[in-house]
Amino acid sequence: MADMKFRYEEVLANRKGQPPLPTAVVYPCSDDALIGAVEAAKAGLIAPLLIGPKQQISKVAAKVEIDLSPYEVVPAADAEESANVAANLAGSGKAGALMKGSLHTDQYMHAVLHRENRLRTNRLLSHCMLIAAPAYSRPIIVSDAAVNIAPDLDQKRDIVQNAILLARAIGIAKPKVAILAAVETVNSKMQATLDAAALAKMADRRQIVGGIVDGPLDLDIAVDKEAARIKGVETPVAGEADILVAPNIEAGNMMYKELTFMAGAQAAGLVMGARVPVILSSRADTPQARLFSCALAVLFAAASSKDPSLLHPILGE
Repeated sequence: MADMKFRYEEVLANRKGQPPLPTAVVYPCSDDALIGAVEAAKAGLIAPLLIGPKQQISKVAAKVEIDLSPYEVVPAADAEESANVAANLAGSGKAGALMKGSLHTDQYMHAVLHRENRLRTNRLLSHCMLIAAPAYSRPIIVSDAAVNIAPDLDQKRDIVQNAILLARAIGIAKPKVAILAAVETVNSKMQATLDAAALAKMADRRQIVGGIVDGPLDLDIAVDKEAARIKGVETPVAGEADILVAPNIEAGNMMYKELTFMAGAQAAGLVMGARVPVILSSRADTPQARLFSCALAVLFAAASSKDPSLLHPILGE
């Protein structure tokens, strides 16, 4: 069984003696949002800047018996202002990561995308969900499950590249990427299969770098070698996928939620493509899931500081 808790404990062990990552926590005005941030702080992962209405944050803290005195609270009138203040702090270098609290995703991401906040790079922002599922032998990244609704081919290229960079940051030297569709053959009536075939060829031409990319593949081939053998598909990705790229947000979102809510999988979510790690948790996420996401952000921040190509990959060479 792939165990996110084990991976999280490994991150903690490797970070002993290192300073916590300054993290702007946006609108932590629910129990789980505040608890998740404080637990990550107590674990030594982050140094939180709690951004939002002071009175509301204090009320939540009193309810869950959290002492706010060790943490800085940056006042903001509402969720929208909290997101803009946080993004500006990250863009100016005063925070090394962003963490979503109890606001809506569109409010949060709008601030990240605002050019004046200086967080954008030349790549699309896309969401990666790192999942440890009981029946799969390795952690697997699912993308995109939360940001891009119906990505076109160029957007899918960035989604694949972002996922590869995250996989490399967590120690997978040559991640294997399955571009998913309902079938494993190219069908002119199924756009997902056409996009998948194009993405595989783009990787051959170094328009996508750092991983082994194949598609179209249906899910069973991507995660089970025996299924690939039965269907007569020969690919190095079969049964060993490190990354599953969904054709659209519905497929990606359903896949990760089925795994977490129905199959007992552990998960950590991160938005890639910005200048800092952007932690994008669901408002329904548990404090433990938020803790795992903080650990993933810290791990990526540390890896990208050592290897700038994780933020700016060199394509086409």
